[in-house]
Amino acid sequence: MRRLRRFVHLVLFCPLSKGLQGRLPGIKVKYLFLAWLGIFVGSWVVYMHYSSYSELCRGHVCQMIVCDRYKKGIISGSVCRDLCDENALVFQQCLSSSPTYQVYSGIWREKAVTIKCGIEETLKPDGNPESGPRRDLVLFDKPTRGTSMDEFREMLLTFLKSDLGDQPSLSNLVNRIVIMADINQDGRVSLAEAKSVWALLQVNEFLLMISLHEKEHISKLMGYCGNLYVTEKVPHDSLYGMEVPHILQPLLPSAVLKVIHQWFAPAWPRRAKITIGLLEFIEEIFHGTYGNFYICDTSTKYIGFNDKYDFKMTDLRNVVTEMAIKGFLKGRHCEQNSDCTYGKDCMATCDKLMKQCNSDIIQPNLAKICGLLQDYLLYGAPADLKEELQKQLRTCRTLSGLASQMEVHHSLVLNNVKSLLWKRISNTKYS
Repeated sequence: MRRLRRFVHLVLFCPLSKGLQGRLPGIKVKYLFLAWLGIFVGSWVVYMHYSSYSELCRGHVCQMIVCDRYKKGIISGSVCRDLCDENALVFQQCLSSSPTYQVYSGIWREKAVTIKCGIEETLKPDGNPESGPRRDLVLFDKPTRGTSMDEFREMLLTFLKSDLGDQPSLSNLVNRIVIMADINQDGRVSLAEAKSVWALLQVNEFLLMISLHEKEHISKLMGYCGNLYVTEKVPHDSLYGMEVPHILQPLLPSAVLKVIHQWFAPAWPRRAKITIGLLEFIEEIFHGTYGNFYICDTSTKYIGFNDKYDFKMTDLRNVVTEMAIKGFLKGRHCEQNSDCTYGKDCMATCDKLMKQCNSDIIQPNLAKICGLLQDYLLYGAPADLKEELQKQLRTCRTLSGLASQMEVHHSLVLNNVKSLLWKRISNTKYS
């Protein structure tokens, strides 16, 4: 301890010797102390960032495993040849936030793309994919050899019913999946093609991209290989245009984060246009073609926009189907409402008499999004619009109750906010 104290004293106070203070009389001790403290914190942040990089960023592992499976004939896909044979699909910046879900920016045939790949089924506890036999048969175990096309279609239909509900349009979705699986367009689906599509459908985001493929606010699916898939690159992957690195967020007070967001946010009319797109997306997933979807983590880091300031959902992992939530809540024991929470903020009520969760979400998507938009829209809003906008957002944030019982009210509130913004930016360069 004595040596440690002496080291701290040398680091912090040696630069503050009387000689130095005599040469620099205008510099106060506390400012130098803060400067050294800033250097220390900055060095710690850099160290933590790079020490976690090797854990989070395993794109080379993902590519090696996918290409190994492709060359063995286990999987197929529209980008397999470009990824494994021709090097036309290139990994670039690592964007991963989890070691089991790899996200990279990349280039595919001179186009900017985003590459996503799950590797939880292939990594051993020591992180070395070669340390033991890979569990290919776990991820690509269906369909089995000898499965007919009719049986495969029935597999798909049963799976979609369990995830999306018994929707009348599911047969159309099955046809779309079968067409997508037929990579060489020979009118047949090989075993490798079928295994690849089946594995991808187990990924929530991929299932959502297929279910919502007609929506303009979803990142376009460009191609896939096994359980690796490629989407269009969204230039701005945060609602504010930039996101403070997650390693720095705990170190900064919320007031400082708010100021940083305001500095980098687009001009207010552009924020209004992005918001209109976001509200349209909320409207699209509320009782849509394939059922109702819930956003279970309403964070700015999953909401982006392109260079034309059109809203784009950059990450669909936190958008879940109503069937998934009902399955999670069914028969679930609880003591309070927080025990009935799916994801971060999809909360249902707890029946304290039965000690079981009810199946209906308390707060709809729109109410949570309006809470997110409070600071985003009011900052810099035109003075003659601010009061009415604040009133509409307040009404929106208080929405609650069963979705089936508030459909008209939901649509009315959503259209009021959207119309208010559209009237202000219509017939301008921002529209």
